[in-house]
Amino acid sequence: MSPFPSSAPGTESWRHLRVTTRDGVATVTLDRPEKLNALTFGAYADLRDLLAELSRERSVRALVLAGEGRGFCSGGDVDEIIGATLAMDTAQLLDFNRMTGQVVRALRECPFPVVAALHGVAAGAGAVLALAADFRVADPTARFAFLFTRVGLSGGDMGAAYLLPRVVGLGHATRLLMLGEPVRAPEAERIGLISELTEEGRADERAAELARRLAEGPALALAQTKALLTAELDMPLAAAVEMDAATQALLMHGEDYAEFHAAFTEKRPPKWQGR
Repeated sequence: MSPFPSSAPGTESWRHLRVTTRDGVATVTLDRPEKLNALTFGAYADLRDLLAELSRERSVRALVLAGEGRGFCSGGDVDEIIGATLAMDTAQLLDFNRMTGQVVRALRECPFPVVAALHGVAAGAGAVLALAADFRVADPTARFAFLFTRVGLSGGDMGAAYLLPRVVGLGHATRLLMLGEPVRAPEAERIGLISELTEEGRADERAAELARRLAEGPALALAQTKALLTAELDMPLAAAVEMDAATQALLMHGEDYAEFHAAFTEKRPPKWQGR
């Protein structure tokens, strides 16, 4: 995403999200605990626009995506979204589905690592938001459910059929997307859907610790690593190693690369600048 701002000022408050930023870490909390943080049209739009703004600011070096209350996110609000979509025409439905996909693209393309802090349910769109994160830190209460076929829709929603096989393999992805059965934390860890399994009630804490560690690291190197992981998923090896070579050549001109050498020589920790 481009770092160059337009004439529009930054958004001071977000109606559908709770957002805090400290020491380079943005924490974005889905905040409808009475509805298990079910997503609305406005929540999708806020996530899409927030990620674009944070990407342009360049002050955020890591992001934690969390849910308030008893669970992470129960998916799209049945009344506010599913009910409303029954009255939409094809053009309106296409606009809505494109918007949900734009949120997933924004999570994958933003220039900082995203850590999902998971407890309780991550279902439907909530499961895909977690899937789109770079790290998924979960406690034993976490359970994933890709429920799209259970409401009569394709399991390949919001990029799920693209991302999930690349995380857990085609066999597991086929089962999860076709059957829509819940996957609890122990199995999710076994098949690679969870990056770290914590003690109960500690997912938010551990996700914040990981985000701080990432934020204190070489931001440009991490951003380029994330970009390559996404871009090279569909590249032949020859193109991938050429992109790696070009990226490394650019980073070798960076201040952080020189700083590592200076720190190593002086026997001290490096002071990363993100440049």
